[in-house]
Amino acid sequence: MTATPAHHPISRPPLLDFANITVIRGDAPILDSISVTIPDGEHVAILGPNGSGKSSFIRTITREYYPLIQEGRRYRIMGRDVWDVGDLRSLLGIVSDDLQHTFTREITGRDTILSGFFSSVGLFRHEITVAMEERTDEILAFLEIDHLQDRPMTSLSTGERRRFLIGRALVHNPHALIMDEPTTSLDLHALHTFRTTLQKIARSGTGVIMVTHSLHDIIPEISRVILMKGGRFCFDGPKQDALTDQRIGDLFEVSVRIREENGWYYASGY
Repeated sequence: MTATPAHHPISRPPLLDFANITVIRGDAPILDSISVTIPDGEHVAILGPNGSGKSSFIRTITREYYPLIQEGRRYRIMGRDVWDVGDLRSLLGIVSDDLQHTFTREITGRDTILSGFFSSVGLFRHEITVAMEERTDEILAFLEIDHLQDRPMTSLSTGERRRFLIGRALVHNPHALIMDEPTTSLDLHALHTFRTTLQKIARSGTGVIMVTHSLHDIIPEISRVILMKGGRFCFDGPKQDALTDQRIGDLFEVSVRIREENGWYYASGY
């Protein structure tokens, strides 16, 4: 398997087409009049400080949160306003720190990937088909984790567990892999492996939506960056225009110097 087979035609509708999206939790908006269009297959990073609304935006994509019904609202995913949530989530590969905590249990790496076919945590009398086994073998080879497949998730490092969760997210050939703060708790070696894996996925044709507070997570394949603060998008454009001293300094409220090195961006001086 040289690439995950996720080749979606250019003529497909946008992955996300949102306008005037406001989400209220308690008495306050956590997303405030969000508007964004993300084409199918585009690689995008959403960058902002903790508490800016990034995870709430993901929960709105997956329809854990629903926006207010108000004038001018558009809440369309892959061209549709109405979705069966199970069908929608099978088309969007989600990997988050919360999911990793859920899977830190006595489940083998292989069963973790297979469970993606059933949206379950492990396998419980599920009927595994030959096609599922073959797809799992492809993913294990593609992510270079086949040698770890029989080990329980509790015995794996944080980075290894994260790669199995990516494998679980890829079983249905999703339109996009959505990563929520993906490098939390990774050491330098695990970070390097994770970045390499994510670059491989991005080059294979699967769209990547990266939600992060760290510039270091933004792989070179990501060309568009959305800056988020206070539940709003405050900039949306080319990466080189987003990742400047002024914009990142204003976003995180700190004096900072940004440098670019072979497509990677780093912050210093704070």
